[in-house]
Amino acid sequence: AEKHAGVSCVTASMDDIQFEEATRVGQIITIRAKVNRAFKTSMEVGIKVTVQDLLTKVEKIVSVAYATYVAKPVGAGKIELEPVKLLSTEDHLEHTLAIERRRIRLGYEQVFQNLMQESNKEGNYCDTFEEEDAVSTDLTHVQSIELVQPPHANHHGNTFGGQIMAWMETVASISASRLCHSYPTLKSVNMFKFWGPSIVGDRLVFNAIVNNTFQNSVEVGVRVEAFNCEEWIKDQARHINSAFLIFNTVNDKGELLTFPRIKPTTKDGMRRYHGAIARRRIRLARKCMLSAKEVKPSDPWERSNQAYVSYSNIAALTHLAAKPGWEITSTLEGIKIWTHEEGDVLSLKVEMQVKIPSHLAFSLLSDFRFRQQWDKHFLNCEVLQAVNEDEKIYYVTSPPITGQKPNDFVLLVSQRQPCKPSEPYIVAVKSVTLTCMPPSSEYCRREIHCAGFQIYSDSSSSCTVCYFNQVTSGIMPYLAANLTGSSKSIEDTALECVRFLELKGSK
Repeated sequence: AEKHAGVSCVTASMDDIQFEEATRVGQIITIRAKVNRAFKTSMEVGIKVTVQDLLTKVEKIVSVAYATYVAKPVGAGKIELEPVKLLSTEDHLEHTLAIERRRIRLGYEQVFQNLMQESNKEGNYCDTFEEEDAVSTDLTHVQSIELVQPPHANHHGNTFGGQIMAWMETVASISASRLCHSYPTLKSVNMFKFWGPSIVGDRLVFNAIVNNTFQNSVEVGVRVEAFNCEEWIKDQARHINSAFLIFNTVNDKGELLTFPRIKPTTKDGMRRYHGAIARRRIRLARKCMLSAKEVKPSDPWERSNQAYVSYSNIAALTHLAAKPGWEITSTLEGIKIWTHEEGDVLSLKVEMQVKIPSHLAFSLLSDFRFRQQWDKHFLNCEVLQAVNEDEKIYYVTSPPITGQKPNDFVLLVSQRQPCKPSEPYIVAVKSVTLTCMPPSSEYCRREIHCAGFQIYSDSSSSCTVCYFNQVTSGIMPYLAANLTGSSKSIEDTALECVRFLELKGSK
């Protein structure tokens, strides 16, 4: 961070950290860090940690984490950061997705509060709690006090964030061990935030308590307060850090052990109990959305996962567009068709030159209610949910394939405007599942895994529109004849799209 900023920087927060592998004494740890994107006065730093076994030479990923840093002001004004220089395809991808991760950070607290309100409405928020064999949370409370000494501080004189996290893990591990009577293993750290600094000479008080257990895992909340000598005497604490640490534990055979249920004994304990449930919903949603599996059933659209579904929608299209190995299959009247094969996955790219400004093309293509005016594969299209100005869910019907019922889709459309002129407008599309719109007997429910548009500005009056689609069984019949040369439906649809855009744009 400081290499990019040229001035002193401090950590503002860490995104949730997942630990994929445990590391042992004698193994080699490699840590790579780089600034992915600068946001005026803050920046995202991506950190990749790998471990290598000396005997097998096998390298595995321990964790991929993202930290937000801010430049320390010199004087009264804030320091505006220079843009990051992008040297590789990976740099461009991370730079694009950093915006999406920032949206998740800024929206996390609101998602959490919405889930807590749901819990309250459902009547789960109560002062009484009865369950046989449940363990009182009071028995898991652990307090630790540490004195910050020079080796614990960084070059600014502030306590190392990593040192605070290490102390937090120790006290949280003791708290969890009071339930499992074993040695718990840290699996993730959630909502690790720096509310304020501490310095050499401060006393740091760590309070840890189990918030909830979930069969094979346990969440421990840790609060860190700092005192200097004067504050210590007056009992005036400074809240400097909080985090939620998730542990599991295994037996000698490597099998996950079950944690006993816990019993909150206070109103605050009940709040923490339900807060842990809400965080787990968000954590599981994120894990599902960000999994490496590209072809999977459509994701459910729920409060707990909306930010991650949107992120995966944008990320999937961005990764698809950046894949190497696209092969051109035809060129006609300013329209180029490309295909990409990877294993048994076929993807399609249609590139169109359009004589209207890029912002107009984006406005017309992002509103799917216009789609049936140029795409014969759209019979009807209606908005089911206008989630916000950037996300809408549509219900779409398409004509039947010979001898079959007509098809229908429930589609999430995520739109993004560029942050700088060289970046494209993005309209990403994927199928989602809505409980209010189940499959019906009249239609054959189809799915789109990854599709959408990237729109690049060529001049003030022209742009390049690129349409992408990761072909699924639902749309393959429409494309098969075209790819074998017996039909021109792709070109015809693309030509109709260009005509529509230029006609609307001229008006």
